[in-house]
Amino acid sequence: MILAMDAGNSNIVLGCMENGKVLLTARVATDRLKTEDEYAAVFSSILRMRGVDPSQMEGGILSSVVPPLNSTLLQAGQMVTGKRFLLVEPGIKTGLPLLVDNPAALGSDRIVDAVAAKAFYPCPLIVFDLGTCTTVSVVDRDGAFRGGLICAGVRISQEALTSQTSQLPAISLDPPKRAIGRNTVDSMRSGAIFGTAAQVDGLIDRIRAEIGEDATVIMTGGMGKRILPSCRHRIQYDSDLLLKGLWLIYERNRRDAS
Repeated sequence: MILAMDAGNSNIVLGCMENGKVLLTARVATDRLKTEDEYAAVFSSILRMRGVDPSQMEGGILSSVVPPLNSTLLQAGQMVTGKRFLLVEPGIKTGLPLLVDNPAALGSDRIVDAVAAKAFYPCPLIVFDLGTCTTVSVVDRDGAFRGGLICAGVRISQEALTSQTSQLPAISLDPPKRAIGRNTVDSMRSGAIFGTAAQVDGLIDRIRAEIGEDATVIMTGGMGKRILPSCRHRIQYDSDLLLKGLWLIYERNRRDAS
């Protein structure tokens, strides 16, 4: 069993993985001010509360889009498990050709998503990861990463809307009943959910037209479940896509973790 960690701008996702299966997941708020001791205490407490003995871990791996936290989280993971952690960074073996201008600048989350999508779904692929940001990654029919898009996430858009206007309130992102809202809150919810779903559908059409063929569409990320029901295209939702990718990359590099 290994401990997989995905550090995002809003949350750190922990996953206990064994033989490619996700045994448990947990989320911790990303806090750039926490020390390795504080993170280690939180991680250890969560694992033990869920019935997992951290000392039984054979290793761990970290994917992060928050570089200032990398060293802290790697140390925290090692303190909890007693094992060295791998970091998804340039030079690690992924089996994914990166046909982009600057592979070193590509977010590790997008690489990990694409590795998992390529392993479990037929190519070509369009992968949507709806988190703090919405990222879209394209894998061609030969299994190479071709690039994609980065958009503001649903919550970022809502926070910008409410912070830059005087009369628009902060809202919950409950599913709207209709596209045409009859009050301010319903109108904002409709804009957030249906607007994002329309963005997803529109991007699928544009990407398929650009690559000149159909493509399997995968969606993951914390906001994915809220948006998916309002999308019109056929999309497969995989909540554990990134954790599966971390497992695959760990397996490719396990000798380097010993």
